[in-house]
Amino acid sequence: MASASPTDPQQLRAWLAAAAARDAKAFRALYDATSPKLFGYALRILHKRELAEEVLQESFVSIWNSARSYQSQLAAPMTWMAAIVRNKALDALRRTDGTLEINVDTFDSSILNALHDPGATPIEALQISSDAKALAYCMSMLEGLHRQVIGMAFYHDLSHSEVAQQMAIPIGTVKTWIRRSLERLKTCLAKGERQ
Repeated sequence: MASASPTDPQQLRAWLAAAAARDAKAFRALYDATSPKLFGYALRILHKRELAEEVLQESFVSIWNSARSYQSQLAAPMTWMAAIVRNKALDALRRTDGTLEINVDTFDSSILNALHDPGATPIEALQISSDAKALAYCMSMLEGLHRQVIGMAFYHDLSHSEVAQQMAIPIGTVKTWIRRSLERLKTCLAKGERQ
């Protein structure tokens, strides 16, 4: 039997756990195993190599700092890391051109599914529930910082005060952004059901 793939979820979980304990060697192994796919994902969103490289670097800093908050029962390691890259890439797009129209299909969560399962056939890799597509679309409609706050609170399971501390903004602002973003998501998802 062949040895496990370097992007095997079990191996990635082990490296993330070691990175959470500040094991730089394990983090380097995690980087070496996942950075080509994550860079490709960033490049697909940004279309500019230098921006994708910058986003990849920012993403791995965030992965290092957030490794303790990773919860394997909520997402596969590659999915979790790709979500961080996606959020950083969208923020980079908004920073470079505030009037930029974003093609939501580019950010479809089916890309994330394909990233974390290297053994899946193309058809399997792109299958996704309509609920997940609707949520991905509605998330992409949120402002960059609001989406980041929601991501940190719900995907990374950070408390309001932890989000406020990491983003260096007042806790009241975090609570307001989360409340407003959840209202927008609810409205957006409800509109999708009526279509």
